[in-house]
Amino acid sequence: MTICLEDKIFEVISEVLESENVEGYVVGGYVRDFLLGRKNPEQDIDIVVTGDGIDIARKTAKKLGKGIKVAVYKNFGTAMFRYGDYNIEFVRARKESYRRDSRKPFVESGTIEDDQKRRDFTINALAAGLNRSTWGMLVDPFGGQEDLKKRLIRTPLDPDRTFDDDPLRMMRAIRFATQLDFKIEEKTFESIKKNRERIKIVSTERITTELNKIISSPKPSKGFMLLDMSGLLEIIFPELANLKGVEKKEGRGHKDNFLHTLKVLDNVSSKSDNLWLRWAALLHDIAKPVTKKYSEKTGWTFHNHEFIGAKMVPVIFRKLKLPLNENMKYVRKLVDLHLRPIVLSQDIVTDSAVRRLLYEAGDDIDDLMLLCEADITSKNEEKKSRHLANFRLVRKKLVEIEEKDAIRNFQPPVSGDEIIATFGIKPGKEVGIIKNYIKDAILDGIIPNEYSAARELMIKKGRELGLKPLVSGRAAQPDQELREDGR
Repeated sequence: MTICLEDKIFEVISEVLESENVEGYVVGGYVRDFLLGRKNPEQDIDIVVTGDGIDIARKTAKKLGKGIKVAVYKNFGTAMFRYGDYNIEFVRARKESYRRDSRKPFVESGTIEDDQKRRDFTINALAAGLNRSTWGMLVDPFGGQEDLKKRLIRTPLDPDRTFDDDPLRMMRAIRFATQLDFKIEEKTFESIKKNRERIKIVSTERITTELNKIISSPKPSKGFMLLDMSGLLEIIFPELANLKGVEKKEGRGHKDNFLHTLKVLDNVSSKSDNLWLRWAALLHDIAKPVTKKYSEKTGWTFHNHEFIGAKMVPVIFRKLKLPLNENMKYVRKLVDLHLRPIVLSQDIVTDSAVRRLLYEAGDDIDDLMLLCEADITSKNEEKKSRHLANFRLVRKKLVEIEEKDAIRNFQPPVSGDEIIATFGIKPGKEVGIIKNYIKDAILDGIIPNEYSAARELMIKKGRELGLKPLVSGRAAQPDQELREDGR
């Protein structure tokens, strides 16, 4: 079989290989995805050569034209550059051997066959020739093409050796099975279970990269179920593993919060590619194990799990080396607020409650509503339909209130500086009291979200606190105070 190599880059690489009398192949994901008819999401092209990979990379970049910068990694014997939509990496064909306490291999030069043996899975060991004599010819020593047809993840060598050498491959097996909707071959999966403790030598950053790819898959629940069944989940993400199981007392049980969470994650993933919204779905009930209580009167409860869960988000992000930036704050906010629209959907929807939700959610209100709708996983279709119908009412009310009152991300019309200047006071608790009083009055619909009404309320609240507005730096007389109020 021959592989189609239409992109110009392959012709240029071939010309360089011929001029240098070096053998070369495109290997791994590009070949795999071509045979699957799938666009490589990472847009990587891996080139293996029997000569100096760094030298071939530089000469290829030079032949392609000016402006291409080649990144060289001498410790790994690799070089990379960006061309069009692709990241193209060149490496010398090599053999590897590993120490038990490290993922970093001892490397020596080898043949294309040696290089294919070091690959993680048969479907990633596929190679296509780039020389004139081998142009597009498929090199498949481990039956990777057949495994593609069977939709199977399998290691080219003994899986125990493969995973012992590089334990991250266990995560990669589950990630590829999730992304491609493949099965993991039985012997390979048993080896993952057997070698799961080896994952502890892998850096958190590399594990989290694989987690993010699983979460970004079309149906991420598959990956988390495999992580659980393999025993990896309780090692790399014990907080999520703790959601598993159903406890019963007096014949009364709660739902399995792990399975529920995965259902919510899939529901969100079917509607949005937003990685951080998917993380919010994964963590929305993360505090249920620590807030779970049972009473004879009410049964199982998880009071304040949204509040405790929001406090757990930065802890989990820090532990997993996820970014502690606006993305973390976004996830924390959605976890904290995820019950609010649900409460609104079960009660009379007041303008005040909707204003407060809009104020607190801001521009993330649409994502919050999507998460809350995804959280309705009841198997009772009548109950599910009723909740979703109520959510439509909440959405309608959100639009009406926003159009009328412009509450989303609003700041009180009167600033702290104006309060200080008006009453001639120093920054302190009185400023905060007045600002919050104005904010609450607007959110409760007592006054409109307008400057004149807010300023009038500021003067009123200031007087209640014993403050007097100034006129030209002096305390105003009673008649001046009236004029200051606009009356």
